[in-house]
Amino acid sequence: MNDNNIQSSQDADQFLTEHIEELKQNPKTQFLAAEFERLSAEERDIQKLAEEDEGMAELGKDELRNIRAQKDSIIKQIIRLRTVAEEEEAYPNEIILEVRAGAGGEEAALFAYQLAEMYQRYAERQGWIYKKLDESLSPLGGYKEASFEMKGQGVYKKLRFEMGVHRIQRIPATEKSGRIHTSTASVAIMPLRKKHVVEINPVDLEMEFSRSGGAGGQNVNKVETAVRIIHKPTGIAVRCTSERSQLKNREKAMSILLAKLDEKKQEEEARKTSSERKGQIGTGDRSEKIRTYNVPQNRVTDHRIKESWHNIEGILRGEIDDIVEVLQEAEKK
Repeated sequence: MNDNNIQSSQDADQFLTEHIEELKQNPKTQFLAAEFERLSAEERDIQKLAEEDEGMAELGKDELRNIRAQKDSIIKQIIRLRTVAEEEEAYPNEIILEVRAGAGGEEAALFAYQLAEMYQRYAERQGWIYKKLDESLSPLGGYKEASFEMKGQGVYKKLRFEMGVHRIQRIPATEKSGRIHTSTASVAIMPLRKKHVVEINPVDLEMEFSRSGGAGGQNVNKVETAVRIIHKPTGIAVRCTSERSQLKNREKAMSILLAKLDEKKQEEEARKTSSERKGQIGTGDRSEKIRTYNVPQNRVTDHRIKESWHNIEGILRGEIDDIVEVLQEAEKK
């Protein structure tokens, strides 16, 4: 269904008539589709009456103009609803954010934890929902890896350029000689779309159940509510412990797995067309080094657009609005 083909009222009528069943099945457009059908039937009756009785032709003109105006209004509403739906499919308002420690041992895990906190505080500033799904902690309380669910208006549109390798340069608290260490952590941003580019065969899945740890009372630790799903063909494994029931954790783990498989497929497609993407801001490869946080120089540099900011403490507190806006502007250019 391509809205770009609509050139006139006649085209619009034919267009909607051809797709009326599809529109009637969509809860957002079914009332408008029913109204369009009713007006079309009324229009045909008046036209037939005018053809049979010349005296009625003049009287029917005003009614036909009124019906035409109502139909044009319905067409505009349907196109607007479809445009919004297409926008939501391209930029969903729900994502899975995953942080993972890279090179640098314990310092990398602590940096991964800082990044997760940075996004949590940014989410709070935006009024988004931020929920931890699973975590694997290092001995000093950093994140070996962790995943979070984020929901809110514009969440994927604003954060999609955060995917990639983040690097921090600083003197660790445990460093006695004052030497600057470089550590990395990777960030993955996976949109939760209604339509998926891959399909999962149930026989390709292996499920494991275990007890959830952490807060929640004695019941949480006695019942096997934590769910781990392994996709055997790719070896991708996901785990969810955030919900209190096994069923809900299984549903959530499946949505994460689908998002990961979609991401993998899109990364493969991006690599195939890498020559076309040169000079563009990458969003499809978590191995791409995108940003350096240089603590001694109080500087954050995004390597893709060669821009720097000198408010590293504020940025790590979630004040990344300027970075997000500059990246979005760079994409438009």
